[in-house]
Amino acid sequence: MKQFLHRKGVTLSSKVYFVEGLTYMALGLFSSLIIGLIVKTIGEQLGFTLFVELGQLSMSLMGPAIGAAVAYGLKAPPLVLFATIVSGAAGASLGGPAGSFIAALVATEVGKLVSKETKVDIIVTPFVTILSGYLVAISLGPLINIFMTSIGEVIMWATEQQPFIMGIIIATLMGLALTAPISSAAIALMLNLEGVAAGAATVGCCAQMIGFAVSSYRENGVGGLVAIGAGTSMLQVPNIIKNPVILIPPTVAGMILAPIATVWFDMSNNAAGAGMGTSGFVGQIMTFTTMGFSMSILLKVVVLHFVGPAVISLGVSEWMRKNNWIKKGDLKIELGGK
Repeated sequence: MKQFLHRKGVTLSSKVYFVEGLTYMALGLFSSLIIGLIVKTIGEQLGFTLFVELGQLSMSLMGPAIGAAVAYGLKAPPLVLFATIVSGAAGASLGGPAGSFIAALVATEVGKLVSKETKVDIIVTPFVTILSGYLVAISLGPLINIFMTSIGEVIMWATEQQPFIMGIIIATLMGLALTAPISSAAIALMLNLEGVAAGAATVGCCAQMIGFAVSSYRENGVGGLVAIGAGTSMLQVPNIIKNPVILIPPTVAGMILAPIATVWFDMSNNAAGAGMGTSGFVGQIMTFTTMGFSMSILLKVVVLHFVGPAVISLGVSEWMRKNNWIKKGDLKIELGGK
């Protein structure tokens, strides 16, 4: 059995499913729901009907995009990948983003097991893939969606009741999730985080990205500043494994700024922007989408998402360098072409 599973590329690995799988799910989400929401918002603000229609279409195709992304991430054969598009759509219609992910995951692995095992592969493989995904969608999708959204509702309720403490907790956990090799964007969307809880999550994610970008500038220069600050702080994961204390500056920044966002500035966001930080500036775009655009909100975004994380992280990291907790080269990343 082990040899058969290995030959089929079925790992039964939680790391593969819930780390790599969620990462590719996030790519599917960005390529459909998130970019669609951005385009739709631009269209509404500028009066471009074409953009509004295009955005709505992109958002409606979230399920198929998740299905394709998960199947691709799990290295599915072509027939399995194409059929998983249907499974992802079924999961999304019955269980939201989380239901789509689980349906696509099961459909991909089951489809891989039967792929190229019969002489009528072109019929058997897509049929089994779609059927398995659909059965998961109708049986587990609604339960998974209720479970995930209920957790999200509890988090949002708790944040409304205790904005100071919960702001710190959410910013810390979501920020660490963004830097870790899992998808904070997928988590935020599956939990359907909104309101001040999403605002705190955004601050925590921004603190990780801007914090690492600025505190590592002397090692990585402008290229690293852009790659981490507008790309992803996951580039620092190899360095974190070597010296975990480098996580302290951006995490402290998030912990300090989150209560300011939740208690005094009343910052809010939606699920699409909560886990994105400054990656592609989606967190900021979604903040304006949620709160509206004004000079007051722009100033809050600049302070909490950019200036605050930069100043605090740089100050803490420089203090840690003087005390030899962070040494020269500890924050060096490998950029493409080098």
